[in-house]
Amino acid sequence: MSSDPGSRAAEPPRTPLRTIGRALRHRNYRLFFVGQGISLIGTWLTRVATSWLVYRLTGSALMLGVIGFAGQIPTFFLAPVAGVWVDRWNRHRTLVVTQVLAMLQSGLLAALAWWHPAIAGTTIARTTIAGIAALSVFQALINAFDMPARQAFVVQMVEDRADLPNAIALNSSMVNAARLIGPSVAGILIALFGEGWCFAIDAASYLAVIASLLAMRLEPRPTAPRKTRVSAELVEGLRYVVGHLPIRSVLLLLAVVSLMGMPYAVLMPIEATSVLHGQADTLGFLMAASGAGALGGALYLASRTSVLGLGRVIGVSAAIFGASLIGFALSHTLWLSLVLMVPTGMGMMVQMAASNTIVQTLVDEDKRGRVMSFFAMAFFGTVPFGSLLAGSLAQRIGAPRTIGLGGIVCVVGAALFFRALPEIRRHARPTYQRLGILPEVAEGLQSASQPPVTPED
Repeated sequence: MSSDPGSRAAEPPRTPLRTIGRALRHRNYRLFFVGQGISLIGTWLTRVATSWLVYRLTGSALMLGVIGFAGQIPTFFLAPVAGVWVDRWNRHRTLVVTQVLAMLQSGLLAALAWWHPAIAGTTIARTTIAGIAALSVFQALINAFDMPARQAFVVQMVEDRADLPNAIALNSSMVNAARLIGPSVAGILIALFGEGWCFAIDAASYLAVIASLLAMRLEPRPTAPRKTRVSAELVEGLRYVVGHLPIRSVLLLLAVVSLMGMPYAVLMPIEATSVLHGQADTLGFLMAASGAGALGGALYLASRTSVLGLGRVIGVSAAIFGASLIGFALSHTLWLSLVLMVPTGMGMMVQMAASNTIVQTLVDEDKRGRVMSFFAMAFFGTVPFGSLLAGSLAQRIGAPRTIGLGGIVCVVGAALFFRALPEIRRHARPTYQRLGILPEVAEGLQSASQPPVTPED
């Protein structure tokens, strides 16, 4: 990232649209953005279809939690080790392999749904649920390597590090645009043709991202041979995260929100049917409303030109997410629930993407894969425990109260984060100065001639 004010002055003025999409000027990232965007729509088809199929066959909130647990628990245990290997392997090749395996997993889900159409309470239904659980574990194993590799690979696709925050925000925009489209389409497909077609379309959609990866032109990055053991590098990465106050604090809040707040999605089929008295299309509309809010939040982050201020954004968005969940838990009407899903999705996405941006900005390059694996562990790895807890609690106290309790914990976590924010800013300042992010450094001014600038992270 250049810190020469003359070079910045020579750049043409950026319109809001150019500011939001500035990372797309990088060819490799542009290819990835298009291919992944198509694939993610298929991913949301599978997520909605899986939860609907499980609930249709079992009618059990606990079973929804069990399947959610099975689909993500390997990520919690395997992601840190996978991060060590991601720092050793070629990240581009790793992503190609994970996408091929994910395509196979979705194809097997389609075959399972089509082979013997299952009816609730039958032996075939029990076999189908067991198959879904096994394939969910398979996908979680893939994700354990895919997520840290994907996060660390963004730096290679975006040559100008100044565009890295924008690329991360655009990634979130892409995810949530797909989240806006996918659930609505899934609800219609399930109602008309059944869950199998959702899985099949998802499998086909992986061809787009695989093609985009193969079309990239990348500078060779030889990886220095590592003489240390995997266990030693894992411990080194853990010590780095624990000893780095800003990264540790961001990941802790992310883990709390993911553990207690994110499992609301697992309970959506119950809310759609038992509370709001709807069907698959109601579930799709609720998820789409959440996706609309998340997309708006992602566009807001993409419009930002600096990471300064993201510390406060992380705390505020976590609080909005928790408060919206509390309101949603109290709602018994569809229109109000749809309205509340918008800030729910926005708060969740902004907190996750802003956390990603801060961590990616602060982390040392030689530890990026490992640190991003801990990010995956905090964001995705804690969700299975939350899913299991939410399913178990919903059996006892009901889905609305379970969602409301999760919202309360998120608000408390945000309050504690705000309390620690001044100290977090103080520790982040040296890294921001070294990268030229603080205004007096980026503009080449002498800090002695300017009032002290306190970063907001």
